[in-house]
Amino acid sequence: MGAAGTGALASGLSLAIRRTVIGLDKMIPIAAGLMGVGLILFAMSRVLWLSMILMLITGFGMMQQATACNTIIQTIVPEDKRGRAMSYYTMAFVGMAPFGSLLAGALAHAIGAPLTLVINGLCCIAGAVWFATRLKSIRALIHPIYADQGIMPLETVLKNG
Repeated sequence: MGAAGTGALASGLSLAIRRTVIGLDKMIPIAAGLMGVGLILFAMSRVLWLSMILMLITGFGMMQQATACNTIIQTIVPEDKRGRAMSYYTMAFVGMAPFGSLLAGALAHAIGAPLTLVINGLCCIAGAVWFATRLKSIRALIHPIYADQGIMPLETVLKNG
C-alpha cells in the first residue's frame, strides 16, 4: 500500500506542476493503461522489490487518471453547476468502489487473487482503449469551452476541428 501511495503522491505532484489543462485528455487513457499493465504484471510477480515497483506504477496510473478526469470536469463545468457535477463524479467514483470491491472479492474467492488482478488490469486496458477511440469527439466538445475560457486560442480550436 505504501508503494501505491508513493506512486499516487508522485502523480499528484506531477499534476500540480502543470501549467494548463491542455493535454490532460491524452493522459487519461495512458494512465488507465499504465494502471492496467501494472496490475497485470503485479499479479504475476513473485519478487517483493518488483512487486513494489509495479504497485508504484499502478498507484501513479490510478491517481493520474482520476485526477485528470476530475480536473477536466471542474474546468469545463460552469461555476454555478460545479458542485452538482462534482457530486455526480464523487458518487460514481467513490460510490461504486464498494460494489467493485465486492465483485473483486467474490471473484478472487472463486478464481484466486492473481487471476482477479489480471482481469481487473485487462478491464483497465480495455477502458483505456475505448476512451482513446473517443478522444477526438471528446476534444470536439471540450476545446470550444477551453477557447471560451481563454485557456486555448480559438484559432487552435477552429484549425483542429
